[in-house]
Amino acid sequence: MLRLNNGRTLYYGKGDVLTYRTYAAPLEVSPIPESAFTGDDNVVFAHNITFAVSSEQLMTSFSEGDNSRIVATDSMKNFILRRAADYEGSTTEGFLAFIGEAFFEKYGHMTAIEIRGDRIPFLSLLVRGPGGLQESELVYRRSHNDHAFAAMTLRRAEEGAEVLDHWSGLSDLQLIKVSGSSFYGFVRDEYTTLPESYDRPLYIFLNIHWRYRDVEDARDSERGGYVPAEQIRDLAQQAFHAYSSPSIQYLITRIGLHMLDRFPQLSELRFESNNRTWETIVDKDAVTSAGVYTEPRPPFGFQGFTMTREDLSDPQFGFDANGLYPVREAKGVAQS
Repeated sequence: MLRLNNGRTLYYGKGDVLTYRTYAAPLEVSPIPESAFTGDDNVVFAHNITFAVSSEQLMTSFSEGDNSRIVATDSMKNFILRRAADYEGSTTEGFLAFIGEAFFEKYGHMTAIEIRGDRIPFLSLLVRGPGGLQESELVYRRSHNDHAFAAMTLRRAEEGAEVLDHWSGLSDLQLIKVSGSSFYGFVRDEYTTLPESYDRPLYIFLNIHWRYRDVEDARDSERGGYVPAEQIRDLAQQAFHAYSSPSIQYLITRIGLHMLDRFPQLSELRFESNNRTWETIVDKDAVTSAGVYTEPRPPFGFQGFTMTREDLSDPQFGFDANGLYPVREAKGVAQS
């Protein structure tokens, strides 16, 4: 949240600036064992941008109705859209920093910016070609599944802009594990109606945020330290598969430990999870495992957790770097 020198909150801006840039610079990243993702051609480099500014010189607009220092939010929208054509990089974080620095250069009285970009995913399609199925390179399908995002707080500096805060992330990941999750041993008293479960389908909604040790790794993929949301997604899926989790809290902690281990360039993580476990209509058959479920009724449980690199060596977590690879499987349930 943007504040003036005296601590007062003051900002204004524009949201839902839908920016569809084509043929941005391709992204190339090093592979990891848990993911086949090695880059994006960025033919459709699309984002939903939220942009807010602050300055001591804007105070009179609030106190006196003086608009002489106000840049209209419609002008902000036009600035973002037109300058998107000039971005030469390949990452969302780099694009946000580029827009912020350019805005500071254009409007010298602005002193702070908050900017967020939610990637709008467009997936490549397979079409029939001379040698069989191949990627179209012309037609892409809009995806409404999980997506990457990034957010930055920038302050005017003597040269360009200083990044005061930054987060990268994966939003709206939804995963169902049909077996291999439990929830029992919790407090039982006169308010408890929830039965204990020793093998339940577990359906979660998950947002994952990460912060870099050096923000330049996020801005410039050519440094070799960029962490794509696609690899985070695939690593989280691997952890969900590998661990027999007694709770969502335990699951997100395992995901976090493996993220910190796999990506030493990250300094901090934040998780926001939501329990959407299905309501049982017909219990699972002991022989075939067939069951029937429906959407859960609200309200819904949620969890939040932050982690840092120190957690890797904290004995209370008992981190095992080999935990992603189960040594045995029984009845379709992966064991840690």
